[in-house]
Amino acid sequence: MQSRFLLPLTLLVVCMQATGQTSAASSDWQELDAPPAPAFSDKGLLPLDMPASTALKFGVDPGTLAISKDGVVRYVVVATSTAGVRNVMYEGIRCLTGEVKTYARQNASGQWVNVAEPSWRPLHGGAAAAHALALARQGACANRSTPADSVAAIIKKLRQTSPDPR
Repeated sequence: MQSRFLLPLTLLVVCMQATGQTSAASSDWQELDAPPAPAFSDKGLLPLDMPASTALKFGVDPGTLAISKDGVVRYVVVATSTAGVRNVMYEGIRCLTGEVKTYARQNASGQWVNVAEPSWRPLHGGAAAAHALALARQGACANRSTPADSVAAIIKKLRQTSPDPR
């Protein structure tokens, strides 16, 4: 009878210890200062494979991809509507916690405007983060907790992904 409860209890204790270690490691993490939004090009955007229900097409400028020492993958993403209207954002993904942050947006005159108080939000946070989740899954994150080994690895994986033709 005791052995029937011993295994589940042991597993519970081990899980609680692992969770405590992850929380401690996460609380010690500090994001490095994000560099200013980089110049980008519309030519050669790497398309993200998005669900068919997504009205916008998303592409990442490979020249803006960077993996910083703090583990944040930063990039410029261009969202284009069927009417040709563009939204351009400078963002970062933190693979370890499954979060995205928008640092700046381009305005109508083509100038970067920094987000007043950028904050991390969940990748699984709905339509506003769907493109970042797609990027994380399609190459930015090697697995669900670490960034890809290199920018070249991200670019290679994105090139292998074939977006749905629309």
